[in-house]
Amino acid sequence: MSAGPDNGVIETSVPGRLDRLRWGRFHTLIVLALGITWVLDGLEVTLAGSVAGALKESPVLQLSNAEVGLASSFYLAGAVLGAVLFGWLTDRLGRKRLFVITLGVYLVATAATAFSWNFASFALFRFLTGAGIGGEYTAIASAIQEFIPARYRGHADLVINGSFWIGAGAGAAGSIVLLDPSFLPPDIGWRAAFFIGSLLGLGILVMRRWIPESPRWLMTHGRADEAHEILDQIEDHHRNHGHHVPDSDVPIMRIQTRSHTPLREVWHALFHVHRQRTFVGLALMASQAFFYNAIFFTYALVLTDFYGIEASHVGWYLLPFAAGNFLGPLLLGRLFDTIGRRPMIALTYAVSGLLLALAGALFAAGLLSAGWQTFAWTVIFFFGSAAASSAYLTVSETFPLEVRALAIAFFYAVGTGIGGIGAPFLFGALIDTGSRFSLFGGYLFGAGLMLAAAVVVARYGVDAERKSLETVAEPLSAV
Repeated sequence: MSAGPDNGVIETSVPGRLDRLRWGRFHTLIVLALGITWVLDGLEVTLAGSVAGALKESPVLQLSNAEVGLASSFYLAGAVLGAVLFGWLTDRLGRKRLFVITLGVYLVATAATAFSWNFASFALFRFLTGAGIGGEYTAIASAIQEFIPARYRGHADLVINGSFWIGAGAGAAGSIVLLDPSFLPPDIGWRAAFFIGSLLGLGILVMRRWIPESPRWLMTHGRADEAHEILDQIEDHHRNHGHHVPDSDVPIMRIQTRSHTPLREVWHALFHVHRQRTFVGLALMASQAFFYNAIFFTYALVLTDFYGIEASHVGWYLLPFAAGNFLGPLLLGRLFDTIGRRPMIALTYAVSGLLLALAGALFAAGLLSAGWQTFAWTVIFFFGSAAASSAYLTVSETFPLEVRALAIAFFYAVGTGIGGIGAPFLFGALIDTGSRFSLFGGYLFGAGLMLAAAVVVARYGVDAERKSLETVAEPLSAV
């Protein structure tokens, strides 16, 4: 690296030095400390689904099916607005500062949910919890992408996104205990469940204290010396733990430093320079958001209303479902780096859509028991989880460094807004009709969205496997 001349142009080897590293203990710690965000989201979503029956039976809240679905929509709306606001701040103020702030918002809001006294207060606290999680997504996804070497990026990103289901499993297991009336009174159990996330979050705050700022973000903001100092420490850490750091020359980039990226330049990058990628990102995010949110947020209601499963037993049915969702990205993730992004994304979207249509038809015909219904969802989301994770991977790696966090926020917000916010409320209303065929219509619509997205990515997707972020999308500040 050499410091820049007076015009603010610097020469830097930051991207090359990051990408030449083999996987080491540092990368594992980064994934654990930052990737825990997806675990928290899984925990929150699963708790909301698992306690749906308890919320309906609560003598204080007494929520209807539609209100349970609407509360989930409030959570998603908060996630959308939080992603946009905190995404904008992440690109301006840095990754590190924001992933501390957003975690703080989450901690306070999820604890407050336990003290809800009516539907309005419950919906408000779920909205604020979602805002913290949405902000976490943008700050964390940006930082993780910018630390992970190119050869591991696809697999690592899918596994991190899939870890959502570790949280889902924890939420399901916690609900089994906390919703057991012999252990806690019914109106206390669901309140205690929401404290699980707060306790986890406090531990995460401690873990994140040692994580440095993204060197890639620092280099574009005229702080190249700090970026290379952090890289020196990372490479020393590698050597001290027995990892080899190649001595080969790395590419040098010339960067025009900037304090921030104007919104008009963000708009130009998304809708002019990379408009085809924007179309692909929206198709992937909107379809998976509807696919997931419609089904998962109301799955507990399906079990209780159509299969007569007791609310306190719902967690048992969510555990295998969560396992399938985690194993999909874990086992299929490496193929996204070897076979390639486009064929694997198209395949997982198409298989998910076809299996959903088939399972929906069997459900409508009354041919599935609660156990077989759970098995069907487990198989569907083995592929669906990898598909959804690849959507986040796509929007976080195919746009320039300077707009990465805001791009993630935009796609998360618009995709979730189009495909996710109304879905839980819609499916809650479909369940209230008591008609299996009405619910099948909703499933069929979700399957159609997934199949359409598969066609879009097969035609217009980006072959980003094993390429540096700067090769996939040149920085706006590159000279």
